[in-house]
Amino acid sequence: MKTVCNATPIISLSSINKLDILKELFHSIIIPEAVYNEIKAKESFGYKEVESDFIKVEQIKGRIYSELLFNQIDLGETETIILAKEIKADFVIIDDNMAYRIATNSGLNVTRTLSVLLRAKERGIIGEIKPILDEMILKGRWYSKRVYRDFLKRINEL
Repeated sequence: MKTVCNATPIISLSSINKLDILKELFHSIIIPEAVYNEIKAKESFGYKEVESDFIKVEQIKGRIYSELLFNQIDLGETETIILAKEIKADFVIIDDNMAYRIATNSGLNVTRTLSVLLRAKERGIIGEIKPILDEMILKGRWYSKRVYRDFLKRINEL
């Protein structure tokens, strides 16, 4: 299974020492160079974890296409979408709303960090999502009150 991931899910899960969830669910993930560079730009959450053996870094081939997307989303998200298309990824993990819409409209099978956590719960990798979500928020991850409340209500944890 080919899974391409953007920076935010890696940073968010690394911030609470739960990056192994990605490994458990997807076995390996692929990130484009721009995502690697974004995470390595400063020594913070994900800086060391991005060197994990289950994370592979790949270069995109279609640099010309990056200019088309870069007007709307950042370079990491742009390369994530391009790489996912180039390697015919099974999954793409992106949280940014605009990038999510662009990836979905491009025919990619897109998921977000919250859906990754739900999948991990369904597979018995984690017990509850709320404590994990609360910890990610404490470490700097932002979700609107509505998203937070609606998601936890939907999964019966609120």
